[in-house]
Amino acid sequence: MMDETTRPGPFKSAHHISLVVRDLDRTVAFYESIGIGPWHDYPPMSDYVAVEMPDPEAFRAVRVKWVQLGPIALQIMEPGPGDSIQRRVLESRGEGLFHISFEVDDIEAAEAQAKAMGLDVVMKGRRADGTGFSHFDTAGQGAAMLSARQTPGAKDGGGHGGDR
Repeated sequence: MMDETTRPGPFKSAHHISLVVRDLDRTVAFYESIGIGPWHDYPPMSDYVAVEMPDPEAFRAVRVKWVQLGPIALQIMEPGPGDSIQRRVLESRGEGLFHISFEVDDIEAAEAQAKAMGLDVVMKGRRADGTGFSHFDTAGQGAAMLSARQTPGAKDGGGHGGDR
């Protein structure tokens, strides 16, 4: 039986689940009405200085909020104008699951492992310090994109809360 210490690849430590929605404020208000909160603004997408995706400006226009739910977080994304991956998913599948994200110690190594497993990178972003994310396509095999992310300060015990 595999556990997180013996499982191969970067998908060992769940960090957050991300939903894509049409109206971020309405969705947050609903969750607050049933006791899920407090919600936090995600740091600006402009923090990602190197991005690979169809429309970087559309990515930077995505609005994001998150809430901590025990060991993992729930993240809600509302696409802005433009051709973001979030908009593509929302228009093709409707509101719902966007990706499942896993924390890694080294985003570049995690991306290489996922590629070696046959997963294609759909989009990625890196901050000036080299941390960031890579989203992997699981179309036809899995029900949601998978994401590996390296949080600033995570190696030294920080970063799990405010920076989603």
